[in-house]
Amino acid sequence: MVLPLCKARYKPRTVNLVPGLYSKQTRILQPTLISHLTTFLSALAHIPTVGSHWCYQSQKYEEPHCADPREWYKTYTTCKGNKQSPINIVTKNVVYDKSLKPLNFEGYDSKGSSKWNIENNGHTVKVTLSTSPKVGGGGLKRKYKAVEFHLHWGVEGVPLYLPGSEHSIDGEKQAMELHIVHIREDVSDLTEAKKNADGVAVLAFFIKVEEENKNYGTLIDELKNVRYKGQTAQMEPVPLSSLLPPEEDLGKYYRYEGSLTTPDCYEGVTWTVFEKPIELSVFQISQFSTVHFDGKNSTHMVENFRPVQLLNERKVYWSSASILLPTAKVLTLVPILTYILSSLFQ
Repeated sequence: MVLPLCKARYKPRTVNLVPGLYSKQTRILQPTLISHLTTFLSALAHIPTVGSHWCYQSQKYEEPHCADPREWYKTYTTCKGNKQSPINIVTKNVVYDKSLKPLNFEGYDSKGSSKWNIENNGHTVKVTLSTSPKVGGGGLKRKYKAVEFHLHWGVEGVPLYLPGSEHSIDGEKQAMELHIVHIREDVSDLTEAKKNADGVAVLAFFIKVEEENKNYGTLIDELKNVRYKGQTAQMEPVPLSSLLPPEEDLGKYYRYEGSLTTPDCYEGVTWTVFEKPIELSVFQISQFSTVHFDGKNSTHMVENFRPVQLLNERKVYWSSASILLPTAKVLTLVPILTYILSSLFQ
C-alpha cells in the first residue's frame, strides 16, 4: 500500500536545556526540581575554596562552612603530606639516639627591656617576642632563634578538665601544650624560614593540672585584653625560662621531623617534645577558655588542637639524657665501687 504524502508543516520550537524544568501547562518551576536545585546549590556552598576560612572542629557548630582539620588539605595540599604533626608518641617504638644531649639555651634567662605583643589571632593566643633567645645543640644541625610562642588547650568539663594538648604519649594527652616557635638564625622571619627544608624548630611542652604557677600570672592577666579575635595588647616581658620546667629537667625529650600543626602545614619542622610538663592550676588553665574564636557572642576558644597524624615511615628518637648518668657522677662512683669491692675480698 502506498501512503499518501502529507505536506510537512514547519513549526519552530524552543529547546529547554533543563528538561522538566517548566510545566507544559503552567510554565512554572516544578517543586521537585526546585528542591533538587536548592540542595545542589547548598552543597556547592559547603565546598571549601582556595582561601576559605580554616577552623577547628569545635567551631563547626557555629561556623558550618569553615574548613575543619579533616578538610584542610582541600585548600592546603601539604596538610595531607607524609610528615605531619602532631603525633602520638609510642614509647616502646622510640629509637635511642646518643647524640641527643641536653639543649643549649641562650638568652632564655633574659627578659629584655621591650614589651611582648600578645594577640588573639582567632585560633590561639600568640605572644611575639621582643628579643631572640636561641637554642642549639641537642642534635640540632644549627642554631635557631625564638620568635613567638602560643598554646593549645581543651575545655573545662565535669568533674575534670578535658585535655587539649596536641601531642600525646602512649595515647595520653595533657590539659594544654605550649609551643615555642624558632626559625633558623640566618633568616628574618617565618615566611623566609619556610623556603628551607629545615627552617623551623619547635619546642613543645605539656601543661598538666597541678598547683598555681605564679610565673604565668602576667600572661594570664593579659587574657582579658585579647578576649576577641584581632585584639592585641602589650605585656611586660619575663625570662622565657621562667615559663618552663627547671633546666635540669629538660634533658629528657623526644625528637622527630614533622610539620606546623596549623595551615599551611609546612613540613620542615624539627620537633622537640619534652617529657617534663609545666604545671598550672585548673583555674589558670580555665582562663584561656574565656577568650573567643571571633567577636562578641562567638564561640569560646576551646579545643583548639589538631588531631594526631599518622607517623608513616618516620621514627621518633629518644634523648640519651633519659637513661645515662652524667659523666662526672660516673667518675665519682668508680673509686667508691672499687673500694667497696676490694673490702669484700679482704
